[in-house]
Amino acid sequence: MPPIAYLDHAATTPVRPEVREAMAPFDGDVFGNPSGIHAVARRAKTALEEARELVAAVLGCAPGEVIFTGGGTEGDNLSVIGGARRAARSGFGRRIVVSAVEHKAVSAAAEALVPEGFEVRVVRAGADGIVDLDDLEQAIGPGTAVVSVMLVNNEVGTIQPLADVADRVRAMAPRAVLHTDAVQGAPWLDVAAAAAPADLVSVSAHKIGGPKGVGALVVRDGVALEPLLIGGGQERGLRSGTVDVAGAVGLATALRVTAERRAADVERVGRLRDRLAAGLAAVPGVVPNGDRTRVVAGNHHVRVTRVAAEDLLVALDREGVCAAAGSSCASGALEPSHVLAAMGLSRAEARESVRFSLGYASTDADVDRALEVFPRVVARLRGVTEPAPVG
Repeated sequence: MPPIAYLDHAATTPVRPEVREAMAPFDGDVFGNPSGIHAVARRAKTALEEARELVAAVLGCAPGEVIFTGGGTEGDNLSVIGGARRAARSGFGRRIVVSAVEHKAVSAAAEALVPEGFEVRVVRAGADGIVDLDDLEQAIGPGTAVVSVMLVNNEVGTIQPLADVADRVRAMAPRAVLHTDAVQGAPWLDVAAAAAPADLVSVSAHKIGGPKGVGALVVRDGVALEPLLIGGGQERGLRSGTVDVAGAVGLATALRVTAERRAADVERVGRLRDRLAAGLAAVPGVVPNGDRTRVVAGNHHVRVTRVAAEDLLVALDREGVCAAAGSSCASGALEPSHVLAAMGLSRAEARESVRFSLGYASTDADVDRALEVFPRVVARLRGVTEPAPVG
């Protein structure tokens, strides 16, 4: 079996050793329900609240503003749907504004509200992958309830101008809540500073070396949401259900370690990414997507002309190189990316595009392997397997 070069960290990351160690007690003695009052429950409650304090410290909010969720998708859904429904109930707006390059957890949540009488405005993005601020301003009106613009795009890695977005929202619709999906930003940016203008901030553990199935939503003081899950009233009544204490501890630990090592990781991974990018660029017909000067350190997204992405990914996988096309949260079918379409790529061009994403665990050996395999695989596919025509 060939050595594995894992270049799909934007999809998920290996769990950090520190996270495994921190979570270990919750497979044994610390098993209590944190909602109880006896000694076993109190141990779990203490761990949960210590985790909440740590998450708050890293994300730049008060502990009471941290809501533990089942991951980024739930945080996005709760923000968009919960924010819109509360605004409608309060009578001040039924418009939802999202960027054209949002994760489906945001855009699909907005569209799901159309049958309830909500209006969805989609804001254009440029060929650089950055939201069009002028179009954003045109989309926002007095009846806007929720605006959602991600911090970092999950496909092409572009960093969005969130402070400028917030300025437009506050000026045009001061009662609207501003949500940002910071899931892809957390490994590379100081979320406390970068997402400070947002009322709602979603993060997910498994993108930063934590466990899958847990995340957090920052809900700033004074921001009202309708819950999606109702029952026992846990998490300030916004997310009923017994909290996954082990997951919360894992998330908190992953955030802490990521923050402590971010500067060094950004520098090191950025060098690896640049070396990968230079090597890929040496292959004829490899074209970067988006403005590569405005992306996070771990992302490199390219179009490989005359090679279907699906064929390329399968061939790379056989040689031990793991990469991706489109969003890794898609159903499995390699449908043309809505993000690339919003950036102006044709369906054919989108179907030639792949994402290489590095992370804290990436090594020189990963890049070496990719640069060894990629030119050979591309040459073979161009010589033998031309991509099928796209209608």
